[in-house]
Amino acid sequence: MKIIVTGGCGFLGSHVCEFYVKKGAQVIAYDNMTKHELARTGFAAEEARNHNWDYLRNIGVKMVKADVRNLEELADNAAGCDYIVHTAAQPAMTISWENPLLDATTNVMGTFNVLEAARKLKIPAACCATIHIYGNKINEELTESPDRYVREPAAIDENYQILQGVLTPLHASKAAGDIYIRAYIDTYKLEAASFRLSGIYGTRQFGGEDHGWVANFAIRSAISQPITIFGTGRQVRDIIYATDVCEAFDAFYKTRKPGVYNIGGGQATAISLLNCVDIIAKITGARPHVDMAPDRHGDLRYFICDTSKAEKGLGWKPKVMPEQGIGLLIDWIKENKGIFKAKG
Repeated sequence: MKIIVTGGCGFLGSHVCEFYVKKGAQVIAYDNMTKHELARTGFAAEEARNHNWDYLRNIGVKMVKADVRNLEELADNAAGCDYIVHTAAQPAMTISWENPLLDATTNVMGTFNVLEAARKLKIPAACCATIHIYGNKINEELTESPDRYVREPAAIDENYQILQGVLTPLHASKAAGDIYIRAYIDTYKLEAASFRLSGIYGTRQFGGEDHGWVANFAIRSAISQPITIFGTGRQVRDIIYATDVCEAFDAFYKTRKPGVYNIGGGQATAISLLNCVDIIAKITGARPHVDMAPDRHGDLRYFICDTSKAEKGLGWKPKVMPEQGIGLLIDWIKENKGIFKAKG
């Protein structure tokens, strides 16, 4: 098997590359090595950006520095591959406000180019959408408990209406990609899937305040810096460890059942931001200092995936529970503390 992973040096992409290398596949990591998110974290951005590149190269991945927004280059590199996994994205809501052109070209044209390459090469493609495409009207459906927001029914399936509530450019760009995937399935019978992902976390994730909150909390705790929580801290996600997402990509490749799928941990992994701080304190033996700040524009306060469609259609189910996954993440952070030093 030969596979190309867009955004291959990103957090999730690096796990997909590693997953398929371990299966004996030939793997291409296709990444433009942008530093838009890392530049905002306060970490050693150059070292952080190269960390996954070096890791993947050392385990035998073919490294290609190129941009998903270039269709010709993407198609040339995908030629001869059996599968495209599209993880390249502009994932941060904050960056989408500040640079909507970057957001649109990356998320809309990038996804379009992946679909076109897959159509021309007649190979399946799995793409990363997000639960943010549902919008944030869900915020109006919540009650509060002492440590988390609560909704009945707790889980949300793929039939929930998308793009409700107050929207940002990120909502628009990620929803457009999701819609294009559905259009290519219907029009060209492309074997494609849109994974509406919730709260991904894991090793090799350089999470900041803009994106990747579980990793951000763990990193800041490990380097003795305060955590900032925007809002009440009762916000809920059914977090999902990166290897479980890799298993979902592989399940789609094996089953070839096109469509949209909510991919999250479900009710078993649902935690609030406050719960996450408690878990970190339990694992490390030290409670992080937390600063509270106002809500941010467009934030979604709650999402728990109903994953029954993926479980029935793909034969997939998440396995890693939060304490185990956050423990693995913290171990990796401790081993790589130098990357997370503040800029001088």
